[in-house]
This record gives sequence, structure tokens and C-alpha cells, in this order.
Amino acid sequence: MGSAIARLFAEEGARVAALDRDREGLAAVVEGIGAGGGRGTAVVADLADRSGIAVAVAEAEAAVGPIDVLVNDAGVSLPAPIGAGGYEVAWATTMAVNLEAQARLVRASLASLARAGEGQIVNVASTEGLGATAGLSPYTVSKHGVVGLTRALAVELGPRGVTVNCVCPGPIHTKMTEVIPDEHKARFARRRVPLRRYGEPEEVAHVVLSLAQPGASFVTGAIIPVDGGLVAMNG
Repeated sequence: MGSAIARLFAEEGARVAALDRDREGLAAVVEGIGAGGGRGTAVVADLADRSGIAVAVAEAEAAVGPIDVLVNDAGVSLPAPIGAGGYEVAWATTMAVNLEAQARLVRASLASLARAGEGQIVNVASTEGLGATAGLSPYTVSKHGVVGLTRALAVELGPRGVTVNCVCPGPIHTKMTEVIPDEHKARFARRRVPLRRYGEPEEVAHVVLSLAQPGASFVTGAIIPVDGGLVAMNG
């Protein structure tokens, strides 16, 4: 989803600084942006490393200028039943990447975002932030936290002209879900998704882009499922 978001923003004329710990994957994203005539910069950063986040944001600002739109999309999903031996590690890693890094990226970018009174933050959570699945409590809690962070910051940063919204993707074809056999995906979609299919990363990207358009300037604190109707059907 992150690469789809980066490509779409670049196609719309944004100067994009893409952050990822995967150097090769990041290079491919930036190369694709350039091939499409856009402007992209790669910033290699591990968002689980709190000390490197401010450095990464400074590098991004040096490359593309002050940040007008911050999209928090990085995430991990580590299966972790509550009684499992690796639960503590899964909890710490998931919280560091999925929740704490979002808050730290906002803090590091805030001077840029608030400078003209019209900055925009789009946090990417999940439909797990609106419900729950057994065996995924670290992930589910982190995504509920992103929803709460979005609402809290929308209230806090509104007086500074910064909007904060949240997109909650449902079942999407991504690297995170590619390990699920196709027949299981199809069965799940038939049972749980009114549109009866998985979504595509580009469909999420377009919703993220819509929240960064001038027409969304009075939208803040919104939690928007992009899930083919999953929450409406099962919520």
C-alpha cells in the first residue's frame, strides 16, 4: 500500500519522500516514480528505532522541502496468541512500528505541518482497529491505538490548522496477505465482504489522496474503512 500511495501522490505532482527499512524495495519504488515522470526520494529508516526517526524526517525535508502531508503507513503483523512464548517480543515490535512510530513521525514533522496552518496527516490503521481477530492482539491493540491517536491529534492540532484522519483498510492484496492461499481469500471474501473480493492497494491509495486534497480541508478526526463493506456487514 505504501508504494501505491507514494506512486499516486507523485503522479499528482507531489514531491515524495518514501521511508522504508527495505533499501532495495524502496529503490524500486523511487525508480518507478521517476519512470512515471514524478519526483521521489528514498529515505532508508527502521521505524522501530526511535532514535532514527527525527534523522529520517530531517533527511526527507532536506530532499523535498517542508512536509505538507504526512502519511503514516508502515506496519507489521506478527501472529501472537496470548500464551505464546514470543508474545512479549511480538508486542514490543508491533507497538514500536504500528503505533509509537506514527506519534514520533508526527512530532518530528509538526513544525513543517503547522507552519502554514494547513498541514495534513493521514494515518493508516486497519479494520482490526474497529474489531478484533483471535491470535492477533498486539496488532489489534496497535490499530485501535492508531484510531485513538488520530482522534486525539485531530482535536489537539485542529487549532493549528492541521487535519488528522485515518484510513482503515480491510482485506487488501499486499505482501502482508500474500501468504494466505488464494482459495482461503476467496472463501473469506464470499462470507465476510459484501463486494466479495479483496481490495487492491491502489484503491486504498486513492482514499488517502482524497484526504490530502483541498476539498477535504474541513475533514478531520474521520475514521474511514476501505474494506468492501466488511465492517458494515460484520461490525
